[in-house]
Amino acid sequence: MRLAGARVLVTGASSGIGAATALELSARGARLVLSGRDQEALAGVAARTGGQVVPADLSDPSADLAVRAGPVDVLVACAGEGWSGPLARMPGGTAERMIAVNLTAHVRLTRLLLPGMLERGRGHLVYVASIAGAVGVREEAVYAATKAGLLAFAESLRYELPAVDGNGNGVGVTSVVPGVVDTAFFARRGRPYTRRRPAPVPPERVARAIAAAVERDRAEVYVPAWLRLPARLHGAAPGAFRALARRFGRP
Repeated sequence: MRLAGARVLVTGASSGIGAATALELSARGARLVLSGRDQEALAGVAARTGGQVVPADLSDPSADLAVRAGPVDVLVACAGEGWSGPLARMPGGTAERMIAVNLTAHVRLTRLLLPGMLERGRGHLVYVASIAGAVGVREEAVYAATKAGLLAFAESLRYELPAVDGNGNGVGVTSVVPGVVDTAFFARRGRPYTRRRPAPVPPERVARAIAAAVERDRAEVYVPAWLRLPARLHGAAPGAFRALARRFGRP
């Protein structure tokens, strides 16, 4: 799909990967609809991209983001929340909110936006997951589960939607699997990232991968690309992966 002139809804657009993606897509000529909870930050991104601001709290099931956003050609689902620590110590309501924001809201949003894409005969759906959803992460069980659900949701959609043909007709689906990204996410989850390796990648790198995936109809993107190897090892030889994870520290 050509991004130039395409109408793109970006969730979680006020910061991190979402904000970087908005800037990248704007530079490629996309017309943006920017969603998030931080209205001041959204206004700043809108000022730099010319995007339409549609504030929304995705944990609220009554949020009418799809209605307010209107018809879109591309959905980029970046919004997400995390929490780090032993599950037994997780505060009440935290799991429910993460599931709502990271997974349920994007399933609901897709269900509402997809009919319009099918009627027009073209569109693209992008889901920003995490390597945690592919391999699991110690003390991030709920977060990893929501991202694994997002990956399975995207994979299942690929089987049921009309594939994109040589003329750009059809609905593409992309899963984006980032590793550690240099954003405020880690501070917000309650535990900063302190490991030396793997080094965090800038959110702009993920944004460029998202834009390229839409334009080239890529089904799956890992950022950085080497993350594909541990993900494949986990799938092919989970026992070996777990032994390595125990030896070299928490995955």
